[in-house]
This record gives sequence, C-alpha cells and structure tokens, in this order.
Amino acid sequence: PFQTLTAPAPFADETSCQCQAPHEKLTIAQARLGTPVDRPVRVYADGIFDLFHSGHARALMQAKTLFPNSYLLVGVCSDDLTHKFKGFTVMNETERYEALRHCRYVDEVIRDAPWTLTPEFLEKHKIDFVAHDDIPYSSAGSDDVYKHIKEAGMFVPTQRTEGISTSDIITRIVRDYDVYARRNLQRGYTAKELNVSFINEKKYRFQNQVDKMKEKVKNVEEKSKEFVYKVEEKSHDLIQKWEEKSREFIGNFLELFGPDGAWKQMFQERSGRMLQAFSPRQSPNSSPTRGRSPSRSPSPPWVFNKASPPSSPKAASASLSSMSEGDEDEK
Repeated sequence: PFQTLTAPAPFADETSCQCQAPHEKLTIAQARLGTPVDRPVRVYADGIFDLFHSGHARALMQAKTLFPNSYLLVGVCSDDLTHKFKGFTVMNETERYEALRHCRYVDEVIRDAPWTLTPEFLEKHKIDFVAHDDIPYSSAGSDDVYKHIKEAGMFVPTQRTEGISTSDIITRIVRDYDVYARRNLQRGYTAKELNVSFINEKKYRFQNQVDKMKEKVKNVEEKSKEFVYKVEEKSHDLIQKWEEKSREFIGNFLELFGPDGAWKQMFQERSGRMLQAFSPRQSPNSSPTRGRSPSRSPSPPWVFNKASPPSSPKAASASLSSMSEGDEDEK
C-alpha cells in the first residue's frame, strides 16, 4: 500500500507480487475485524473508467477503505470488449490503464478484465470481495452481472457520487460542441482533425474573430472605467482643495472689503482728511473779522441798492448828502 504513494500501481501480468499466505475464505464480519499484515483482504473493483474523474476515484477510495487491512485490485476492460457491450469510448484502453495506475488508492491493475466475473478469474487473483455500487448492472444479456457474486456473499456495495459521471461529461461536450471546436481551431487543430466541414470552419473562425474584438472592447471599457475612476478621485481632491481655497479667499476679501473691513476704515479716514483739506473749519462768532468779509470789496458810492429804491426826491437828496459825507470822512 505504501508503494502506491510513491510510484504507479503495477500491472498484474507484469509483477510477481502474489499472495503467499494461505487463502482461506473470509466472511465480511471477519474482514471488518481485521486480518494479519501478511493476509490483507483482497478487494476487486472493475469498470471502464473512461474519462477518469472524481466519481471513479471516490468509488475506489470506498473500496480501499472497506476493511482495516485491504489490497485493492482494479480490473479495466479492453476496447474490444467495451465497444461490444457498452459502446465507443473517448479514451483508448492504454490511456484508461495508465489513468488507473496513478490513482493513490489502487494497489494493482488488471488489464483486459472480463465483462462477467468467473470462478476461475476469482480464484486466479485470490479475490475475497467485489466492490461496486448496488444498482443492478444489466449487460451481456443479464439483468445484473453481479448477481452470482451477491448470492455467494462476496459483494460489498459502494456509493455513487451524484452529479458526476462519464456520460455527463460527454453530454457537456456534445452540448457545447461549437465552443470546443472553435477553441481547438484557435489552438492550431485542423478542420480535418476536428471533423469540421469547410463552411463550419469559416463560421467558427469568424466567430473567433468576433470574440477577440469583443474581448478588446471589453478591455478598453474596463480601462476606461478605471481611468474615469481615477479622474473622479483627482477631481474630488481638486474640488475639495478649491473649496478650501475659496473659503480662505472669501474670508480674506470680507475681512478687507466687508462692512467693517479695513478698507472702509481706511477710506473713511482718507475722505475725512480730504474734506478737511478742501473745506477748513469756519471762524467762531466772536471773531473781530466776522462783520467784514475779506473776500468782498466795498461797493462804489454810485451803486444803488436795487432792493430798496428811493421812494421820494427828498429821500434821494438825503441819500446823496449822506454818501458825500461818507466820502469826506474816508478822505
């Protein structure tokens, strides 16, 4: 068993590894209690194992761990036998043999295994029990090819893994045939190797070109989104900085030109100085020059007051006499 972890499992027809201990018949109860180291329980599991997958590996793991001390032999049917009773396979027999050899649970691989197990085959390989799922397997004209094994008390059931099988994988390939054909054409396979007609080849190649164009457009869109996102981040930072600078500028402006700003006070001071320079303060009422304005010159004696003309010739003569007296005084 340790060898399966370091090297591929050997083929039964290429090894001399045979059970040397006496091969007494075991019951399932005895096998589950444990056997001596030199007498492992020899468990056999067979199948086609086409497109080896996790469901196959899980079934072999169950067969390997049915008993505390077991040796797992796996029989694989040949291509001729499989094509005759089941149908065409994706992998050929050599590929299927090699797939089983590299499963960690397999101790030995039997090539060209029989479709129906015979007593001679069971005796030749010293098989104690046969492991398989319990669903009746109808083939080769029989309702259940494991019926005689079950009647002999040598059958141990395993559980199938739901959701995975060779038929399911083939169904996916057939369903998505166009996708896989296009992919392989793109990878360098020829239309002849893929059994694709000339028209379908051109169609697939055109679809590949369309897909490439879509991928380029998608990449451009993703880069554009990334660029826009970066621009938005930078714009947000710039707007935030601009708002901060704007608040600072408005505060400084109001502090200088606001209702109580420094500029108004300075303007009022300068305006007061200019008004004081252009219109000095008037002299007080007690000033001796109050009654006589220096800017006015005395009216000549011949100018009459238009507002109060003489009312009579006597008044006029009195006026003239007073003016002449005034002139004599000035002289």
